[in-house]
This record gives sequence, C-alpha cells and structure tokens, in this order.
Amino acid sequence: MTLPLRFDWRKLEKFCARVFERAGVPQESAAIIADSLIQADLRGVESHGVVRTAIYLKRVEAGRMDPAAEIRIVNETGAMALIDGGNNFGSVIGTKALQEAMKRAKDFGVGIAAVKGSNHFGTGAYYALKAIAQNQILLVMSNASQTMPPTGGVRPFIGTNPLAVGAPAGEQLPFILDMATSVVARGKIIVASQKGEAIPLGWAIDSDGNPTTDADAALAGSVLPVGGPKGYAISMFIDILSGVLTGAGFGKYVNNMYENWEQPQNVGHFFIALDIDKFIPIDVFKSRMDDYIRSLKEEPKAPGVKEILIPGELEFRQTDRLKAEGITLPLKVVEELAEIGKRYDLELLEAAYQTT
Repeated sequence: MTLPLRFDWRKLEKFCARVFERAGVPQESAAIIADSLIQADLRGVESHGVVRTAIYLKRVEAGRMDPAAEIRIVNETGAMALIDGGNNFGSVIGTKALQEAMKRAKDFGVGIAAVKGSNHFGTGAYYALKAIAQNQILLVMSNASQTMPPTGGVRPFIGTNPLAVGAPAGEQLPFILDMATSVVARGKIIVASQKGEAIPLGWAIDSDGNPTTDADAALAGSVLPVGGPKGYAISMFIDILSGVLTGAGFGKYVNNMYENWEQPQNVGHFFIALDIDKFIPIDVFKSRMDDYIRSLKEEPKAPGVKEILIPGELEFRQTDRLKAEGITLPLKVVEELAEIGKRYDLELLEAAYQTT
C-alpha cells in the first residue's frame, strides 16, 4: 500500500491531539499543541507544523519536557507579569502568556507578559491571530538555541529569534508579520534535509564558514542573519528582552531541542499586547486600517507585478486553499507520524484524503 500524502486538516489535528494525550499530555494542553502545529501547516510554515510532533514526543519521553508542570506567575505589577513555564510545552506556556498580556491590556491599555522556563512555542502568527480576534495589537518575540553567528563570526551563537506583529483591519485582511531574524528559519533547512533537497545560496554557511547549498552541511554550520548586521542586531535585541531580562537562557545558554538531552531548553518569550479601544475606538481604527491597506494596494506596480500584497496575505490565501484541498506532507513525515500512531494505537490513515 502506498502511504497517502494529503490529509484533512481537522482529522490530522485530531490525530495529533490524541497522540499527545496518550503520551501523557493533559487534554486541554494536547488540543493547544495540535492546533498550533496544524495552523502552522495551513499557513505554509511546514517547518513549525506536524513535522515537530516527533521531537516534542521524544523530549517528553526523555523527561526533557514536563506536560504536567505548573505555569506560574512569579512576579507581577500592574501591566506586566513574569511567567515561569516550568518546562511545559512552549505553545501551552505561550497561550497562557498571551492571555495574561491581553487581560492586562484590557485594564491598562498595554499588557506585557515575559516568560522563562519555556520551549519551542510554534509560530508567532499563532498568537497574533488570537490577539487580533480580541481587537488587540500584539508584538511577540522569542529567543532560540544557537543557530546563527554574530556578524563577522563563523560559529553559531544566537538563535534565529523570531518576531511577530499582528494588527486587525475591517473589510481588509489583518496585518500579520511573522519572521525569523535569519534569512530563513532553520526548520526550513530541516525540511529540505528530510526531502533531500538543496537550499538556496545565501541561506547558510557550513562549519568552516563557507556558503553552501547542502542542507546537511548547513545544519552542521550556521544559518545567516537577514539583512546582515541589521538582522544580527535585531536577533540580539530579542535575546535581551526574551532571555536576559526574563531569567531564561540567552545566547549559548538556550539549549538545543534536538541535541541537548541533559537539560531543559529554558527558552524565553516576550509578549506585548495593546488594547486598541484604549487609544481610539476600534471601529475607527479598523476603518483607518482599511483605508491604509486600500491606498497601499492602489500604488503603481513595478513591471510584471500583478498585485501588491500586505504581510500575511499569502498565508491567509494558503490557509483557505489547504483547508479545501488538504495538507500535503513529505513522505518521511507521513512515515514518522504513522509509526507514532502505531505506538499509541492510533491510525493516521483515518485522517487521509486517499488511501490507495
């Protein structure tokens, strides 16, 4: 039998949630984790999608993540809270932090939730979309383990530390910026390696500092900062807020989820929520956003350009398409998920569109 490669997103999400439950993750947390992974795949960010299921489970099984850990507020005053995730799942901790930031924004206009003791928390857009649904603007950032050299260096020292920003609109699509501070997220190189594909020149260097198109050589070397010194500086700034300020790991003290099996990752995050109604009425804001976006899209286009897009627009279209057509996964990921399903007495093929 040929394994299917295309899956119904709802059924695949249900499969993943059940896997995490049977691995000992509380039901509510399992649902959040599965939702985070599927939303990443739907938006076309497959490096943060169900491909992460196996490594998440492996870290739980090895005792390197604790799905039962209490997520605690350890310091708070007015608009801010410092949260210790206790080494729980990153997306579960991130969801708690988002809720705290939004709640405080409702009271004070701005809410800040800083996080230590966390793990990989998925895509920043996952949280930005939830804030937008509550008529709030969100800035969220996270540090990550060493994958990128400082400008002028060869060896990885800082992470691809991502930044996401979300703002609602009215009739227009919302603004969603979700970016790594590297030219590309390291997860995309992992996906290329799994597919046996080359990567574009300029994404990474090998362990000797030479540019490479070999995904495996890139994984042994370093990804490069976007915009050279500017991306490096932004990554360092995110590390200061997410790591140095929170008490989480920073720089070389953020542990790699794939390589360090002795210690927790101790990732840090930083959430800033703004309640729009505390600035101007939400209807006025949305109308102004619509005017802004329409005006931008009416700008003269360069030769060969059919349409000017706003950040996040391609991902919204991708989501609509994949919800209708199904999520296509690499064969290696399908085989991995099928094996995980067998281990927990679950059938992956039930989520497939075709089983020929």
